[in-house]
This record gives sequence, C-alpha cells and structure tokens, in this order.
Amino acid sequence: MATLTLKKVKKSFGNTDVIHGVSVDVADGEFIVIVGPSGCGKSTLLRMVAGLETVTSGDILIGGRRVNDEEPMDRDIAMVFQNYALYPHMSVFDNMAYGLKIAKVPRSEIEERVAQAAKLLQLEPYLRRKPRELSGGQRQRVAMGRAIVRKPAVFLFDEPLSNLDAKLRVQMRLEIKALQRELGVTALYVTHDQVEAMTMADRMIVMNGGVADQIGAPLEVYANPATEFVAGFIGSPPTNFLVQGLIGGDGEHRIGIRPEHMRLSGAGAGKLDARAAYSEALGAETLVHVKCADGTQVTVRQDAALDIPEEGSEVGLDWDKPNEMRFDAEGKRL
Repeated sequence: MATLTLKKVKKSFGNTDVIHGVSVDVADGEFIVIVGPSGCGKSTLLRMVAGLETVTSGDILIGGRRVNDEEPMDRDIAMVFQNYALYPHMSVFDNMAYGLKIAKVPRSEIEERVAQAAKLLQLEPYLRRKPRELSGGQRQRVAMGRAIVRKPAVFLFDEPLSNLDAKLRVQMRLEIKALQRELGVTALYVTHDQVEAMTMADRMIVMNGGVADQIGAPLEVYANPATEFVAGFIGSPPTNFLVQGLIGGDGEHRIGIRPEHMRLSGAGAGKLDARAAYSEALGAETLVHVKCADGTQVTVRQDAALDIPEEGSEVGLDWDKPNEMRFDAEGKRL
C-alpha cells in the first residue's frame, strides 16, 4: 500500500497535447475513479502511471518515490484490463501464479498467496479449470486474483467491467469496492460509466479533453459541478441547460437544472412554456420529455404517481431558484 501523487503531468504525441497538466494526491488506501467520455485522456493517464506511456513533463510518485523512468515491473503496481488478458492454455491457478513464478517467488509462498486470493474471490472450486470454462465474471475475478497475489502498492483498473452484462456489472462493482476496502490498497480505476464512478469512488477525477475539470467526492461533484461539462456528464438523465440573458448588459449565460429539480405545471403557469413530447415509465418514477419554444429539449423526472401530460399538450416548466446552476460562456460555474 502506498500514496500516489501526480504533479502537473502532461502527455503529448508530437505537437498534439493530450493530457494538460493533471495534479492529484491520492491517499494510502483511497479509491480514485477517473471518469470521462471516449477520447478524454483517462486511459492515457492511467497508462502513464503504469509505465506503459512515457510522461512528457511532470512527475509521478508512488509511495513518495519518483517513478517516471522506471519500468512497469519496478513500479510496484498491478493492472486489471478490460479484456482480462488471461492465458487460455493455463489453469486458473497458473494464471494467478504466473507473475510470482517469473519473479522466482518460492513455490510454497506462491501456493499460499494463490490460496488466499482464491478464497477471497470465491475461486477455490475453479483453480484447475481453464479460462474458457469460466463465466465473464469469474474470468474477471481471476484477473483480479492475479493482481492481488502480487501484493502491489497500487491497483490500476482499466475499464474492467466493460465486457460484462448490466446485471453482472452491478454485482462486480460492489465486489471490487468491497475487495479494495478489505485489502486497504490504493486504487486508480478508469471508466466511461458515470454510475460506476458515483457508486465506487472515494473521489473521482472528471476528465474533459485532457483536463481534470473537477476532482472531488461523488456527491460533492454531483451537487456542485465546477463546469458545464461536469454538470452535463455526471448524472442520469443529464442536466437540462437553458440559455438565459443576464440583466444589465452582462451578456448571456446558461442555466442548468437537474431533471429531478424541475416540475410540470399548467400551460402558462410556469417559468417557461413547453409542449409534451413523450414519456418513459421507469416504475417508481417517470421521465417526461418536453420541447421548449426555441427547440430546447428538457427532461423532467417525477414520481410515477403524478399525472403524465398527453403527447403534444401544452405544459409549463417550473423550478426553484436555489436549484439553478449558472455557467458563463466558457462553461465555468458562476
């Protein structure tokens, strides 16, 4: 276990900058999730920590030791990939033990470490099976077991649940979080799924075009997004944005209101007039989609017991002023 520090880390490919000076201090035992859309630089940042990408400038420290120039095998990290990366011809035991064998760890210690990890991951009945005889979730457990037996200072996860179905993803993210808590290991986890980020992270780094737009605890980021991008990316359904002219010649800004903070009223009775488009019944709640006069689409999340307006009917949109999030022309929170 160890701390992890990134100091103004930058990455360029030729004349193209892809990571623009990311800095963060990760505490010993902390679970950090790097989240953002495709192409935002999250995997590149993780690969620099792993040593799979060189650092253009800045410093990466693991346990206070600068590792920029160290090989991946010397950084005391273990990585779990999206595609499991298991050897198909090896048994579960041999896959988990392979790294220790290469490191010339004594056989008795290898068996002890694998046995401990297998018990922790409920893999004991499968140690003699080949990967093709396992489910997707079991294969991912084997990949995690291979990382656990190395007893690394830092765990790195690169979208490990992307290949699993929705139900299994929910189960596995709970298991990964519980496992990290039990081991007390520092973890850096990359995902494009903001639900994974919200439910797993102690803190999350929201990446946007190679920039860390915001770093913070999930609920703090959700409640107080620093930028329009963060407000739109974190939360499902996403934040509604409306253009609002400022009084006094200050130009225009955008107002963001989350769907759960908006409510429908009678035509002409709200702050904005709109027309009902369609609705989605989700059981305990309903998403009502409406279109404003300027063509802006707005989603209202309401209790399923409330009336749903007929498609094409005129409605009013209302919300409370304290729930408004205001952003300037550059997308910064006002």
